[in-house]
Amino acid sequence: MAEAATLTMPGYRDRVAGAEVAAALQRRGAVLVQGARSTGKTWTSRNHARSEARLDDPDMLAIANTDPDYLLDRPAPLLIDEWQHAPALWDRIRRACDDRSGTGHFILTGSARPTDLITRHTGTGRISRVRMRPMTLSESGASSGEVSLRQLLTDAARPVAESHAALTDVADAVCRGGWPANLGLSLSDAIAAAREYVAESVRADIEDAVGVRHNPDALERLLRLIAHSSAAPISAAKLARDMNPASPPAAQTISSYLDALGRIFVLEDLPAWSPELRSRATVRKAPKRHLVDPSLAAVLIGASADRLMADFSMFGSLFESLVVRDLRVYAQPLGFSAYHYRDSDGNEADMVLQGLDGTWAAFEVKLNSGPRQIEEAAVALKRLRDKVHPRRTGQLALLAVVTAVRAAYTRPDGVAVIPITALGP
Repeated sequence: MAEAATLTMPGYRDRVAGAEVAAALQRRGAVLVQGARSTGKTWTSRNHARSEARLDDPDMLAIANTDPDYLLDRPAPLLIDEWQHAPALWDRIRRACDDRSGTGHFILTGSARPTDLITRHTGTGRISRVRMRPMTLSESGASSGEVSLRQLLTDAARPVAESHAALTDVADAVCRGGWPANLGLSLSDAIAAAREYVAESVRADIEDAVGVRHNPDALERLLRLIAHSSAAPISAAKLARDMNPASPPAAQTISSYLDALGRIFVLEDLPAWSPELRSRATVRKAPKRHLVDPSLAAVLIGASADRLMADFSMFGSLFESLVVRDLRVYAQPLGFSAYHYRDSDGNEADMVLQGLDGTWAAFEVKLNSGPRQIEEAAVALKRLRDKVHPRRTGQLALLAVVTAVRAAYTRPDGVAVIPITALGP
């Protein structure tokens, strides 16, 4: 008998996370797809589901709360969209995975991460988790994807490609963002949509999703400070001082706001990497603060594509956030976690990826891809390589300078130079 069709939507674009969802359904009873609102979780999940229950519908939510067994009795895989509106379903689904044979019964999507109390039964062995972020340049069609991060990390491939994108295309991509619904909009309409996204996050999403009471004006000021500090390490204490130097808000208030922004996936910190070093340098611990998509930072600081082209410092910070977004997406299916590096000797790496076996790769991001800038970045990467203790940390897979445009190539010293507009999974 032929397998029943899925609920794939017309115009659906394949996503990197989609392969993770498919693989999770093969090995577990359920998969939880989490990420910021409007990243495409529902469309991607429909591509793998045969039935659905959308809990943003009041009638469906009432059924979930009063007769969850009726709700769950649908063809598998059953997509339960925005499951966190009925958190009691977590234990029901966990038990259903135990009671039913086989795998691939449920797909849950969520735009907010509930408290640990709700998911105290973690679902280990039953429910896999997949993080979904806004679209990368390769997913949206703004990168050729000729250079594969997987091959670079696992096969020691030497990149060879030519990016035909212009720098203005990258500025447009920063301001447009990776929101699937915005791909067909004019740039001005996409920027307006990003502005509305910020306003809704500040006005309603925090309290609706995670129950944190807040001052919307104070939260917007905090987001604006984070946007101005994109790609920079900044502590919660400094954010508090910058919000109101005369009378800083309580540290607990800032921490609760940062936690809430993380729970709705709008803020995604890049933690510090702490390898074993040959030297006595002290590793700095402050995380870099990144909003989930550079378009949000752009609207918060009033950065149009034209303004970015006129202000390379601002453009460079937002470009780094775009690169971090894309590398996180490409590295996730490979089991690599993302970090940044900074130590007391002044050595830095904009991003470090490390696998479960310790294998690592370091990246410097350079919007300006002139010979001097590339050389400085390569020297910094090699200095980090020489400081890391290889037997206590793991094998080095790649040193790379990520640029915006032009050619992908490998320098004689082994450092790769890769335009983000040629990079893909």
